[in-house]
Amino acid sequence: MSTKNHKRVYFFSDCHLGIPDAISSREREKILVQWLDMIKADALEIYIMGDLFDFWFEYKTVIPKGFSRLFGKLAEITDSGIPVHFYRGNHDIWAFDYLQKELNIQMHRKPEIKEILGHRFYLAHGDGLGKGDRGYKLIKWIFERKINQWLFRWLHPDWGLALGLFFSRRSRYANEARESKEQLPYQTVAIEDTRMPTFAKEVLASGEKIDYFVMGHWHTMQNIELTKNSCFILLGDWISYFSYGVFDGKTVEIKQFKPE
Repeated sequence: MSTKNHKRVYFFSDCHLGIPDAISSREREKILVQWLDMIKADALEIYIMGDLFDFWFEYKTVIPKGFSRLFGKLAEITDSGIPVHFYRGNHDIWAFDYLQKELNIQMHRKPEIKEILGHRFYLAHGDGLGKGDRGYKLIKWIFERKINQWLFRWLHPDWGLALGLFFSRRSRYANEARESKEQLPYQTVAIEDTRMPTFAKEVLASGEKIDYFVMGHWHTMQNIELTKNSCFILLGDWISYFSYGVFDGKTVEIKQFKPE
């Protein structure tokens, strides 16, 4: 039996490091590093499914201050030969090439269909998929324009990064981090009928064979059976749940990390 058959593939999402303040963010960072240190022994691949940071912008010669423990651990993991993938979320949409050049993390700009251990995965952060949410889609379009990124770079880094953190620390995710509570986006509708699972059903209806849709974005842990052979996975977050997905070659299971 191949050694790879004893390995596992890990997925996590929505750490939003940087909020609600530097001290509590650092404590969550330490927990994340502890988990990464635990899983590196049997990890075949690791997938970061977006919003690792609550705000991130790379200037040509400047990156946001902090996260040294996390970067060191990720560098150690990739240096050992374990691939780490990063699917950008809506909060780290301005992650460009620093993580790839310095940490050898494979950056993904768009959703992808990928075969992992003989199963087909649809991988995405989840923001902007499906019908509706036009306001966010407009904002995302604006943020992705190179001219707007160029204009933001004209702000001094101290001003630009401070401005980004100012708004991020007033977001609902910052409130969740303070209060350890989840805000569901589907309070009046069954979750299988909400935007992202509906999008997944449309992908299946188009003829694509997908075993697992794996996404973040909604900060809730869900494993929804779309068909007999296809599941939709929401990974939770590292604000309230410290949750992650693990694929052993047969099934994806959502687990929670209990720090020491």
